[in-house]
Amino acid sequence: MSKVDLKEIAKQEEELTGGHRLCSGCGASIIVRQVMRATEDPVVVGIATGCLEVSTTIYPYTAWKGSFIHNAFENVAATISGAESAFRSLKRQGKLEGDTKFLAIGGDGGTYDIGFQSLSGALERGHDMVYLCYDNGAYMNTGIQRSSATPRNASTSTSPDGEVIPGKQQFKKELTDIVAAHNIPYVAQASPHNFRDLIKKARKAFEVEGPAFLNVLAQCPRGWRHPEGEGLDILRAATDTCFWPLFEVENGEWKLNYIPREKAPITDWLKPQGRFKHLFKDKNKYLIDEIQEHVDQRWETLLHRTGEK
Repeated sequence: MSKVDLKEIAKQEEELTGGHRLCSGCGASIIVRQVMRATEDPVVVGIATGCLEVSTTIYPYTAWKGSFIHNAFENVAATISGAESAFRSLKRQGKLEGDTKFLAIGGDGGTYDIGFQSLSGALERGHDMVYLCYDNGAYMNTGIQRSSATPRNASTSTSPDGEVIPGKQQFKKELTDIVAAHNIPYVAQASPHNFRDLIKKARKAFEVEGPAFLNVLAQCPRGWRHPEGEGLDILRAATDTCFWPLFEVENGEWKLNYIPREKAPITDWLKPQGRFKHLFKDKNKYLIDEIQEHVDQRWETLLHRTGEK
């Protein structure tokens, strides 16, 4: 895999323009810009209904320069798999030439939950496409409701912190592992604060034959309740605490891409976010211990799975 050359990347034309209406500090546009710079081929993009779609395609305007398909919440993987199939058919018939990439994008609501059935089906069928999930940990577009990607004990509009229940009761679903169980050529977990790692992974995803999946942590200042300029620092804390490990699975082989020299305590990730502020009350501090134990167990599992221990 070639080195990520920032000078060359900077020369590429933006596929997502400025002037869209995503919130200041949103991680979704940062992620999309990094991923789209990983290929020079034309890209057909489909996006499930969500923050990214509604903020970049407000009728009659669009922030997308290339081919774009708006999809319902649940079916972006099915739509892009159909477009990819049509392209292959037309190419066999000699009606199209050249290479085109196919990229489906969904938030965690449209990927972990509502869109998982169509995603699983597209992966099982083996379509030559990339699926990108920008995971901001809730249904942010419709009011910050909890999703299966929401971390345990996070306070959301449908799992609020209260006297009886201190936020969401379940741990986050490990979707990257579930996708890897489909035995597709390439699966990766990444974060935009480490742009070289993300762009390298996106290149691999675009280059493999068959389906590829990228799960990327995306900050949300409104839902996470942090100052808009602190997002990348909080994402860095997610990897340093091993809450969000950076790893990839190539043809069934698991590999860790980042091992912190000194694993930071989970409080470094939790404390900057207002959605977790109730955990720092004296009566709730045991919950932090439970989260730390879960993160530690998950990290140990990954160390063994990747042969690092």
